[in-house]
Amino acid sequence: MKTLWGKVMLAGVLLGSQVVAEEAYDPSKVAEGAVESKTFELKDTTRDRVIPLRVYLPADKKPMPVVLFSHGLGGSRDNNPYLGEHWAKRGYVVVFIQHPGSDESVWKDVPALERMTALREAASAENYLLRSKDVPAVLDALAKWNGGKGHPLQGRMDLEKIGMSGHSFGAQTTQVMAGQSAGKLSFRDSRIDAAVMMSPSPPPRGDVAAAFAPVKIPCLLMTGTLDDSPIGKSTPADRLNVFPHLKEAPAWQVVFDKATHMDFGDRDLRGRTPKDPRYHRAILALTTAFWDAELKAKPEALKWLNDGGAKKVLLPADRWEKNWKSVPQAAKP
Repeated sequence: MKTLWGKVMLAGVLLGSQVVAEEAYDPSKVAEGAVESKTFELKDTTRDRVIPLRVYLPADKKPMPVVLFSHGLGGSRDNNPYLGEHWAKRGYVVVFIQHPGSDESVWKDVPALERMTALREAASAENYLLRSKDVPAVLDALAKWNGGKGHPLQGRMDLEKIGMSGHSFGAQTTQVMAGQSAGKLSFRDSRIDAAVMMSPSPPPRGDVAAAFAPVKIPCLLMTGTLDDSPIGKSTPADRLNVFPHLKEAPAWQVVFDKATHMDFGDRDLRGRTPKDPRYHRAILALTTAFWDAELKAKPEALKWLNDGGAKKVLLPADRWEKNWKSVPQAAKP
């Protein structure tokens, strides 16, 4: 009997461990159900500008937090579907913004030998300004559509919880929307609650510390040791010159060993896909935990970011950093 009871107890312990394991927070897991993808053409009549959008919708039709994505130079609303699909399956409405003037139209119909010149010309202050005005226009439209009878997005969005993300030129766009000053100008939109910057960069001129001093919202920065810029002069060292200046914002940063600028996307301008899928797996886990912590206020997600969970999706050569603002108040010295 003792042996039988011992087996029962052991089975109970194992079963309990299995339940605990199954219930443990895992930002890589996704819910059942297909993601719906819809395209829209937003007409910004105040600027006579059409902004293409792609929206990924969760299977659950109740209002969900919103995540915006701003593409890099030469990109489009169709870039990085791996992000849109995963975040949507985790319960977010994901809106990919296409920025005319710095999108794929810049290079698609241009002879191959002239494409780099066209792209460099598109990385202009004018397009920087246009992008910064695209985001508020999109947020205004989402609010209108969310309350509009018969619109496909009616009632699908919780617009009290909005995150923004972007890569490269899209990271710069995200930075200014999060509060980074652009000279004497500010484009901060108070509707944005958290930000993810992939391949961030400091402003080309002025005091970097002063530029990022106004940023107060939580930020996640992502870069790589080989993350230089195909267009422009940004170096891997430049990418690292943002995180130290986020003094007033809870902030985390990952520096992937040997990751290049293109490892954050699905393909480069030549159609080549990233060589190492491990970066995408880690990007999905880290960003999801960040959104869960900041847009859904999940304490288990914040714990995962701060107490070793994040390092489980990284390699020893990768760097994972956080500032003192990222630690819950009770744990601060």
